[in-house]
Amino acid sequence: MTWPMLFGVLSLMSFQLVDSIFIGQLGRDPLAALGFTVPMQQLIIGLQVGLGIATTAIISRTLGAGDETRAERLGGLVVFIGGGMVLLLVGLLWLSRYPILKGLGAEPGLMPLISSYWIPWLGAAWLGAMAYFGYSVCRSHGDTRLPGYMMVATSLVNIALDPLYIFVFDWGLPGAALATMTSFTVGILGVYPKLLKRGWLRFDLSALALGPAVRQLGGIMAPAMMSQLMPPLAASLATALVAGFGTAAVAAWGLGTRLEFFSIVVVLALTMSMPPMIGRFLGSGDIDRIRKLVRIAVRFVVVWQLAIGLVWLVLSGFVSDLFTADASVTTVLHSYLVRVPLSYCGLGVCMLMVSVCNALGLSMRALLVSVLRLFLCYLPCLWIGSQIGGIEGLLSGALVGNLAAGTQAYLFYRQGMVKLRTAVAEPA
Repeated sequence: MTWPMLFGVLSLMSFQLVDSIFIGQLGRDPLAALGFTVPMQQLIIGLQVGLGIATTAIISRTLGAGDETRAERLGGLVVFIGGGMVLLLVGLLWLSRYPILKGLGAEPGLMPLISSYWIPWLGAAWLGAMAYFGYSVCRSHGDTRLPGYMMVATSLVNIALDPLYIFVFDWGLPGAALATMTSFTVGILGVYPKLLKRGWLRFDLSALALGPAVRQLGGIMAPAMMSQLMPPLAASLATALVAGFGTAAVAAWGLGTRLEFFSIVVVLALTMSMPPMIGRFLGSGDIDRIRKLVRIAVRFVVVWQLAIGLVWLVLSGFVSDLFTADASVTTVLHSYLVRVPLSYCGLGVCMLMVSVCNALGLSMRALLVSVLRLFLCYLPCLWIGSQIGGIEGLLSGALVGNLAAGTQAYLFYRQGMVKLRTAVAEPA
């Protein structure tokens, strides 16, 4: 179940990197505009992933109980609610764009460029969320291949259209978002007809007890969504801190964040494939197999992410020159790659523990792990580092903060497992 999601998520991250390379050729201001967009992008993704977690949990449990018709109607409910919620969010972001960007520290001269980019970008964000909800319904039914294939297909379309829209049609920065809109439309046209043909989506919601269904969905979605919304909130605060060091620092930070998404792709795939396995073990009361599975995953993540960090360290000079010709941006990006990727092992463990806790039904513990990671470890270390050593100190603070976050997340998971084992043993 992991491999299709690995290639799918890897392809999504790849097209975002290609986007960054093309946008980098447009100059520093478009890169900075992209950097200010990242926190809002994470906000939208947090909302859709939170709902996706609830979708996988509820529909898979319903299927396990043998009620296929209810599972199909729950799929329709998820698409309906999710589409409405994301549409409302992107509308609010557009109406509030000037106060948001001002709060993030955007320079007034960047506002027209960012506004021209946000119109198609917000449209792409809504289309991407709709495609994601379709993928979530597929995963709930045990099919990870269709979502994986569609992620690869949409990414290839996006990569092919980027140079055409940005340079040939001369649409510039908005062209990158228009290419993404086109590719996500392809994804929607690919997944939803399949879902309807298989009977995995039903929209006769009047036959579904809407009150209990929405409460069941919200009971898992709310804390899971809050867990997912913590990173974009922290990203907004981190971007505001970085903005104090100038436009070049924001541009480099935005590029570094995209490289981070790419670097943790294996962890993201694991967070999608492990919950159904954990759910089955939990349903059978086999806590020992859960512990063994998580232990193997944690060890793998630590070794893998350390290796990724060393690769970025070795290639830091080459990669910095590849993404931008602006010397000031290159300098900061090089400093980022030398420091921050070495902490991705801690970040990966933290992400894995949030996913595991949600799968175990410990959604409030997952939320607590997210909150402590960002507001006890990460952001304080960024601020302290910036006060001590400027932008390089801030980047060193990111290194320390991620490592500390991974440690505390694993300790919280261990405590939760002790309580869960006791709860499972008591009825027996």
